[in-house]
Amino acid sequence: MPTTARQFLVAFSGGLDSTVLLHTLWCLREQQPDIRLRAVHVHHGLSSHADHWAQHCEQVCARWQIPLTIVRVTLVNNGEGIEAQARNARYQAFRQTLQAGEVLLTAQHLDDQCETFLLALKRGSGPAGLAAMPESLPFAGTQLIRPLLNHTRQALHQWALAHDLCWIEDESNADASFDRNFLRLQILPLLTARWPHFASATARSAALCGEQEQLLDELLASELAMATTADGALNIASLLDLSEVRRNALLRRWLAQQGAAMPSRAMLHRLWQEVALARDDAEPALRLGEYDVRRYHGNLWWNKRRISQRGTQLAWACVTEPLILPADLGTLSLLAGGELRAPQAHEAVSVRFQASGLLHIVGRSGGRKLKKIWQELGVPPWRRDTTPLLFYGETLIAAAEVFVTQAGIKEAGQNGVQLVWKQR
Repeated sequence: MPTTARQFLVAFSGGLDSTVLLHTLWCLREQQPDIRLRAVHVHHGLSSHADHWAQHCEQVCARWQIPLTIVRVTLVNNGEGIEAQARNARYQAFRQTLQAGEVLLTAQHLDDQCETFLLALKRGSGPAGLAAMPESLPFAGTQLIRPLLNHTRQALHQWALAHDLCWIEDESNADASFDRNFLRLQILPLLTARWPHFASATARSAALCGEQEQLLDELLASELAMATTADGALNIASLLDLSEVRRNALLRRWLAQQGAAMPSRAMLHRLWQEVALARDDAEPALRLGEYDVRRYHGNLWWNKRRISQRGTQLAWACVTEPLILPADLGTLSLLAGGELRAPQAHEAVSVRFQASGLLHIVGRSGGRKLKKIWQELGVPPWRRDTTPLLFYGETLIAAAEVFVTQAGIKEAGQNGVQLVWKQR
């Protein structure tokens, strides 16, 4: 296993693969008692047997004295299909369950790798997609490791029989309407019967594609860094004179840094033509899942799509407690020790997302309308209706992380507060 870690969180569905993984870790812990093991079971609620599977996992973990966390999730229909929705929910549950110092272990094996490669081939993926699943990768501030990636499903089955393990069978695995199941049930048996080492050969091809992508990452790293602003935006001018192939490679790597799913060649073409090269007076945006790629001040920006909060007004009755913002915008807190004056007893505190009249902000002489202030401070249009504004009564005090008004500055000798915006 490519790690020196001693604390592991095992993704445990209760099926054959994860049961073998958990058992091998249990055996290792018997030999090396300093190893710490925990397991997490994600309850999707998609099957009528889901409660039984959770109970089975509890029994197995109790027998092996491995702490188990069961996370119940609700799938979000984002148009990606049930398989992708379930996967997204699982990995979000893993992120939430991981503790400091732990490494996440999942049970994908050689046959899974072959299926992933063929699915990428079906989608017309390039080397990044055909690299399939790496044995280890950064995940949630730690690592995700797949220790069984070089072992076949048959080898795992033999291990389970030899150690008298019991596991559950998900009835959905027999449904060939799912692409992965179709490959597993109908295609791979034919390929393996003709070429017994097909899965191993496919894994080698995936590894070679991964090496090529890693090489490109290294060769383009400095160029990408020079083209990326301190805010994470991508400078368009730096890409204008490049060949389409090189430009697309940089665009893909910039999107990967944002955590975006890799776009198709057609989508990259649209990104460049419809966003980067749109007319000067346009405010173009290209939708990629829940995010948009936008252009502003000669740069490409990646941002989560937000609903305008222009008409929203929130009363902040207890300023000693954080205020939860709508539309997944995070929380606001008023903490001691800042440059803002604290609210007076008679001043009702509220948060809004628009302000009228002339505003006088610190660092600028004269009054300006809020729209003009946004423009002068370089705040992109899509953030202007979702940046919280702090009011005491009808007086604007500050825009979170952007500006402070002259009416909001504390006087000499006063104890000030600071407005802290924790964004999601």
